[in-house]
Amino acid sequence: MSLVYETPLTTRYASSEMKEVFSSAFKYRTWRKLWVALAQGQMELGLSISKTQVDEMEGAINTIDFDLARKYERETRHEVMAHIHTFGDACPSARGIIHMGATSSFVMDNGDLIALQKGLQIIKGKLILLIEKLHHLALKEAETPCLGYTHFQPAQATTFGKRTSLWLQDFLTDFKDLLYLTEDFPFLGCKGAIGTESSFLTLFEGDHKKVIALDDKVTKKMGFNRSYSICSQTFPRKQEQRVLSLLASIGASAHKCATDLRLLSHLGEAEEPFGKNQVGSTAMPYKRNPIFSERVCGLSRFVINLWHNGADNASLQWLERSLDDSSNRRITIPEAFLATDSVVNLLYTIIDGLKMFPKVMEIHLQEHLPYISIETILAAAVLKGGDRQKVHETLRKLTFEAAQTKKETGKAPELLKPLLESVNLSENEMSDLLQIKKLTGRSQQQVLEFLKLEVAPLLETHLDLDTLIPSVEF
Repeated sequence: MSLVYETPLTTRYASSEMKEVFSSAFKYRTWRKLWVALAQGQMELGLSISKTQVDEMEGAINTIDFDLARKYERETRHEVMAHIHTFGDACPSARGIIHMGATSSFVMDNGDLIALQKGLQIIKGKLILLIEKLHHLALKEAETPCLGYTHFQPAQATTFGKRTSLWLQDFLTDFKDLLYLTEDFPFLGCKGAIGTESSFLTLFEGDHKKVIALDDKVTKKMGFNRSYSICSQTFPRKQEQRVLSLLASIGASAHKCATDLRLLSHLGEAEEPFGKNQVGSTAMPYKRNPIFSERVCGLSRFVINLWHNGADNASLQWLERSLDDSSNRRITIPEAFLATDSVVNLLYTIIDGLKMFPKVMEIHLQEHLPYISIETILAAAVLKGGDRQKVHETLRKLTFEAAQTKKETGKAPELLKPLLESVNLSENEMSDLLQIKKLTGRSQQQVLEFLKLEVAPLLETHLDLDTLIPSVEF
């Protein structure tokens, strides 16, 4: 038990791999790696830095004295300066060349971009596994008929595979957006104060080529293809707005899927995994609440609302930069990633253990016959020469009256006979139109075509079997 506040994202929801990316250890190790890369690049381009100094810096990357860093920060009231001193104490021969020509944003912003990139890679791996899981479910249930709803009112017959494909399509869109974002993800590089590279130009005595080469060397050493060709002291906050927008989009897709699962749980057509000894309620022992789906919705709403912070931070960068985004970003960015990670982990677990109840689906379909076949009856009647508008009005009146009678009496009135009398269809023709499998239209074919043409190629290209399987502890 902790005596101080801890975020539920770190104690209950997010994975260890995502928590590690936004940990203090990862952050300050990354800063030291950046300082090493900077020193290496400067040495390679002829500045007075020895290999002994660089080697000593490399040897101290992972031995961070956090207590000493906190002491320095209390004295200097500057986080980066505190860690420069702490690093210098760990490698005294290199103390004088650490952070040479750089501003705080060199480690802070480049470090943030490294964390963002790493976080997106984790989300990417888990999202493609969720897509694969939904692909299997859609394929398995491609022809399983169920009642479709609009406005959560009975509409027409569809299939569970078609419904699953709609969830899958949303995540497919998110994955494509993620690919677009990550395939061109620039580094800040070595830009100096307000981004003019003036300090580095001074160090290299006016040699523009060496300034450009240093920026390129450090960028490549840190695993990025390119840096921003133009920026201010920080990387454009527009980039973080894009990242938060992507995470919010994943949250929206997850919320829609989990909401549907909660509705289906109420209908008794589907049920999320439920542990053998799981307790649904302290008061009502029979309860089997969809707690994972509810958690997905709650966390997704949180991520969706964090998007506004990215937009605000991007819009409020005065001239070359402002610092009022710093405290906001320290909270918003990690929380958005940890919550999105939690959402994908949860949804993968739900889909992996989801139980469907086709018999209950069939009961709901039968209960709403012949109402759900009315559009089909209308089309058939028109094909036999009926006036579409007149037939529509007749069917509307008959079904409304029958529905009202059912509501008032609790019993479904005979509707088939009045329907036969009102349209130019035989009893055999009507019976044929009421077959459930004929009422699902092209649902099954649509699912198979979608999976083959859009999902399978993506899985073939991006599915990595070595990716960590999303999981939740409870």
